[in-house]
Amino acid sequence: MTPKRILFAGLFHETHSFLGVPTRWDDFAVSRGEEILAKRGDESPIDGFLEVAEACDWQVIPTIDAHAVPSGVVNADVFERFWQEFSDRAIPALAAGVEAIFLVLHGAMVTTALEDAEGEFLERIRQLPGAAHLPIFGVLDLHGNITAKMCGHATGFVAYRHNPHTDAKAATVRAARLLARCLRERTTPRMVWSRIPIIWAPPGTGTATDPMRALTAFAEKMENTDPSIWAYNVFGGFSFADTAQTGVTLSAIVAQPERSADDYLRTGAELAWSLRERGEARYPSVDTLITQLPPASGQPIILVEPADNIGAGAPGDGTGILRALLAHDIGPALVAINDPATVQHLASFMPGDVVPVEIGGRSWPLDLGPVKCEVTLLSQQSGLFTLEDPHSHLASLSGLRFDMGPCAVVRHRNVTLLLTSARTPPFDLGQFRSQGIEPSQFAVIGVKAAVAHRRAYDPITGASFWVDTPGPCSSDVAAFPYLRLQRPVYPLDPISHPHLLFS
Repeated sequence: MTPKRILFAGLFHETHSFLGVPTRWDDFAVSRGEEILAKRGDESPIDGFLEVAEACDWQVIPTIDAHAVPSGVVNADVFERFWQEFSDRAIPALAAGVEAIFLVLHGAMVTTALEDAEGEFLERIRQLPGAAHLPIFGVLDLHGNITAKMCGHATGFVAYRHNPHTDAKAATVRAARLLARCLRERTTPRMVWSRIPIIWAPPGTGTATDPMRALTAFAEKMENTDPSIWAYNVFGGFSFADTAQTGVTLSAIVAQPERSADDYLRTGAELAWSLRERGEARYPSVDTLITQLPPASGQPIILVEPADNIGAGAPGDGTGILRALLAHDIGPALVAINDPATVQHLASFMPGDVVPVEIGGRSWPLDLGPVKCEVTLLSQQSGLFTLEDPHSHLASLSGLRFDMGPCAVVRHRNVTLLLTSARTPPFDLGQFRSQGIEPSQFAVIGVKAAVAHRRAYDPITGASFWVDTPGPCSSDVAAFPYLRLQRPVYPLDPISHPHLLFS
C-alpha cells in the first residue's frame, strides 16, 4: 500500500501586544525539511506528530517550522517570509498529491499587520491549489485566543489540556491520531467554536485549580459521553494579546453532530461564566509579603513574580524581588535575571574577582532601574543545557535542549544570581544545575513565572507565595490599554448577562 502523504508545518509564537520591542525573524528558531524530521525523539510537539506518522507509515512532507519564546508584536515581514517559504514547499507537494495537512501552532500570534495570524495562515492554505478540501489537523496551546476564522478553516485542532504544559507532546499525538481516524474512516469532522467574554491573566489559567480544573473535567466528560465529539477544547486565552477575540474560548471537533453547536458549547460557556471570579488574581507587594515569610523548613520558599513572567513575554530583568531580598536581608536566596550586558561586562574577569556591576532593571520603565552593587564572580560558562524533565513546559517550545546564551553566576551578600544572556522561562531545574547551582539548598528562590514553573519547583518547595512587582505581565488585566478587544468583557466591564458568540 502506498504511504499516505502528509504535509507538515509549524508556526508558534505567543505575542504580548503591550511590549515595546518588536519580534523579528532572527528571534525565531527555524527548521526546514530534513531538520524537522530530525526532531524525532526530542519530546517536542513535532516529535509527537512524527511518532504517530511513523506508526501509521505516513510519508511526511516537511516544509518549515518557526518558533520563538513569547515576546512583542511580530513584524509583518516575518509572517510573509514564513508564508513564502511554506508556500514554495507546499505548492509542489500539493501538486504531487497530499492526503492531509498537519500543523503545530500556538493560537495567539499577532503581527503588525494581522491580529489573527493563525487564522490568516489557515485561510491562505485553503486558497492553495489542491488544499481547499484537504483535512487540516493540528495542535494548539491552551493559551491561544482562538477565533471563528481559525476553526472555520480547520478540520480538527486539539488543545493542550494541562498548564503547566506537561502534555504538549501528548496533545499532538492525540491530534495526529484523530487525523489517522479521519483518513481511516473517511469521515471528515468539523470544528465548532464559542467565545465567552472573560479575560483571565496567566495565573488564573492553571489547570490544577478552578476555573480551568472544572472546565477541563467538563470537557473530558463531554468527550466520554458523546461519541460524536472527537475532542472538546478549553482555551484560557492569552490576556496580553490585544485582539478582538482575546479571552476564554471553547471549541470542539464534531462529526455528524446530533445536536447544534449551542448544545455542545453553551453548557461549557455557562460553566466558565459561573467560575469567572475564580480566574482573577490579586497579590500583595513583594515588600509586604517578604516580611511575613514563615520560618525556614529545610525546603526553599518560592517567591513567584508573574509580572515579570518570561513565559508570557516579559524581559526577565525586573529587580523587584532582588531589591526586596536585599532590603530585608533574606537568604540564602537565589534569583535568575536576564542581563546580557552584565554577563558581557564580567567576561573579562576571573572567578573570585569582586566586580562592581549594575544588574537588571533596563527593560521596563516602571522598574526602579539597575541594582548597583559589588558581586563576587563565581563562574561563567555556556548556557546550553538539557532539560531534566522531558515533559517540562519548556519542552513544548524547544524540545530537550535550551540555550540561555553565555551565563555568569555571581553572589552579592546573601543572594546568588544566575545572569543569562537569553530570556529563559524558569520551567526546568536544569537551568540552575547546568551552572553548578543546586536550588534545593537555598532558603528562598525568586521565580519569574505564573504557573508553568510548578512542575519543576513544587517537588523541592516548602511553600510558594505569589507577589506583585513592577512588570509588563501584571495580573491586573484592567491596567492594560486594550484598543482592539471586543467589549464588554469581564472583568473590564460590568456585565449582567454575557453575550456568547458561536461559530
